[in-house]
Amino acid sequence: MKLCCSSPMVPGATLTEKAERLSAWGYDTIAIFQPFADWNDDIRSELGELESQTGVRPVEFVLTDDVYGNAMSPDADLRDRCRGMYLEAASVCAELGLVTEIEFEYGAQNPLPLFDPFLQLDSRQQEGFLNFYAQMLDVVDGTAGRVLLEPLNRYESRYLNRASDNVHLLEMIDHPSAGLLPDTFHMSIEEADIAATLRQCGGHVKQVHLGENNRLLPGHGSLDWPSIIGALRDIGYTGSLNLECSTHGDPERSLPETARFLRALIDA
Repeated sequence: MKLCCSSPMVPGATLTEKAERLSAWGYDTIAIFQPFADWNDDIRSELGELESQTGVRPVEFVLTDDVYGNAMSPDADLRDRCRGMYLEAASVCAELGLVTEIEFEYGAQNPLPLFDPFLQLDSRQQEGFLNFYAQMLDVVDGTAGRVLLEPLNRYESRYLNRASDNVHLLEMIDHPSAGLLPDTFHMSIEEADIAATLRQCGGHVKQVHLGENNRLLPGHGSLDWPSIIGALRDIGYTGSLNLECSTHGDPERSLPETARFLRALIDA
């Protein structure tokens, strides 16, 4: 397994500066979360040359904007703008062999779903989402790129909170470029046993996001990291473990410390 970090967590004015820091701190790969408003040909070229310039390989690419998370919005203009951004991200993944992710929706829920978890998509919602997912997969079809489903917790999405619900859709769409992106922070809310769930998901797991139950860096909460890493080892996962959480203080100190913590677990 390879160590990865999300670009917004890393100091630096450019992707190259961020990757150079990660290399010095013991990371192998980087996940790019790129503001859509700043996306241009120069940054796209820098992204394509990042591994040759720094030794750190990009593995994940997401375009971010206020429209993110609205691919299934009833507002046609908002939905189309969100989908256009997602499709652009997929085209980058097709070109460079990266992964991106989609969700049915993303955003703080109001009112909070305190006592009514695990809502299920109705047949119309499921059909609409699978149709859009297939459109995304068409962009990366025949390439090393992938479009993954990321289960979100009930406070950030009404639907598809559990890994099993997402795996059900993956089995329905049955596409070689599809897969699951479990996030341990979200799983700490929605899954009874993170390690057992990872084992159940098996080969569907194509990328992993790491964050503590309090959304801090691994080792600063209460999750059982030896069991989580052990479960990933058991299912034969060899991809990247991407930090997507708070750096918990000065990243110049906390990110190298976290790399050492995770490397010891991987090498155990």
